[in-house]
Amino acid sequence: MKIFSAKQVYEADKFTIDKEQITSDALMERAALRVFTWLHDRLQGATVKIHLFCGIGNNGGDGLVAARHLQEHGYTIEVYVVTYSEKRSEDFLINLERLKGRKVRPDFIGADTPFPPIGKDDIVVDAIFGIGLNRPPHQWVIDLMEYLNESGAFILSVDIPSGLFMDRGLDRPYGVMKADHVLTFQAPKLVFFLPETGKFIRHWEILDIGLDAEYLEKTATRYELIGKNEVLSWYKPREKFSHKGTYGHSLIIGGSYGKIGAVLLASRACLAAGSGLVTSFVPQCGYIPLQSGLPEVMVLTDIHEKMISRIEQVAEATVIGIGVGMGTEKVTMAAFSDFLDGNQAPLVIDADGLNMLSKDRKMLKKLPPKTVLTPHPKELVRLIGEWKDDFDKLDKAAKFSGEYDCILVIKGANTLTVYKDKGYVNNTGNPGMATGGSGDVLTGIITGLMAQGYEPLVAALFGVYLHGRAGDIAVENLGYQSLTASAIIDGVGPAILDLFKLPQTNLPAEEQG
Repeated sequence: MKIFSAKQVYEADKFTIDKEQITSDALMERAALRVFTWLHDRLQGATVKIHLFCGIGNNGGDGLVAARHLQEHGYTIEVYVVTYSEKRSEDFLINLERLKGRKVRPDFIGADTPFPPIGKDDIVVDAIFGIGLNRPPHQWVIDLMEYLNESGAFILSVDIPSGLFMDRGLDRPYGVMKADHVLTFQAPKLVFFLPETGKFIRHWEILDIGLDAEYLEKTATRYELIGKNEVLSWYKPREKFSHKGTYGHSLIIGGSYGKIGAVLLASRACLAAGSGLVTSFVPQCGYIPLQSGLPEVMVLTDIHEKMISRIEQVAEATVIGIGVGMGTEKVTMAAFSDFLDGNQAPLVIDADGLNMLSKDRKMLKKLPPKTVLTPHPKELVRLIGEWKDDFDKLDKAAKFSGEYDCILVIKGANTLTVYKDKGYVNNTGNPGMATGGSGDVLTGIITGLMAQGYEPLVAALFGVYLHGRAGDIAVENLGYQSLTASAIIDGVGPAILDLFKLPQTNLPAEEQG
């Protein structure tokens, strides 16, 4: 699913208006009616008090239209116009007059106006700014939003929580509506998925307002949301007349004294993802744990007892996953550099493999095209440098990816994969996956998919999705606190089967936040 920029959303509005020969006011009516319908379907005439806070732009106009329909259906409402500017959009003014024609007189809130009382059992509809915000709000508006956040009322934001910018990071860590639910128009917004901004949103849902399908289909976007529908289209079914060699030979290289478990997890996950053969290359101290703990894999050992000191490649390896639990000792770094000099196989690099690349950046030039790197936030800082906000981080990641022709899998909630100027947001996973070994499992899954012939970018996106979905399935029986990396591996098979199950909701999977 495409994630559009603010400029593209405005262009889609204009394209739809011109093609359908309707007014912008008619499109506003269409959008706001969807907001009203969402509320009405859930409230069914309940006596709860609804406070609608409307700005003086088109987002505020949406709020006024919703207020008119709520009033016509007998709901108890209070409407407030937040006068943060002297300017008024034309469609806002049209709908303000229509609301007044229904004998509803909004209260106007300015810099010196006392804030109205809000009950904790009330509903607040946030229609103050929308996607057009391009500078920090006045302090009194920030104070108003903080007041509403602290009221305890259920906050429903229209399109985007007020105070968030659409296409850039925040100038401050406060002064944003903390939405219990966001009803966003036509497509999700990138800020829903980024750590600094996504924390202001508990749930989100898409409302289809009928923007022109031709425009939406033909317009290229920098970011896409990857969900079940996208992943299912990539799935490669197994052929009846095939054998283990048909599905590739993965080599997992890593481990050091006390960290052999990382290789065991990655190797096991690699098998679970479907690799036909898996060989693990570890220090000598890893031989018995691997042979006894995972009989399905073949094991090769270094000459060193406790660390990797010389890497022997498996000539027939289809793909190599390297770095998990490996350490960054000088002898290991030298072995890693020598390995890169002679390697021709596709790579997935994680953990200490990334740290070694950061310590000796000349090795980055030795990576084969489309190498998959899977950094967590601290590893990413070491690779691309510090960033001022999440948008700056993505720009730097894109530049790094382009310079070294690599695929960056930026791990975290809504793991984001970057290849050159294109970004892909994952929609699976949960907080329980913030546990030791989870990243090793991801490395194994991506390696296993590449072994089967999935192109590196597709393998990364498919692997991230399966990893998150496996965690979602496992957590249903374990809870966040008890979820382990091993349980995530146990969920990989069910996650693959889940691709072929019909959703149990009226919403497509990718439209659920």
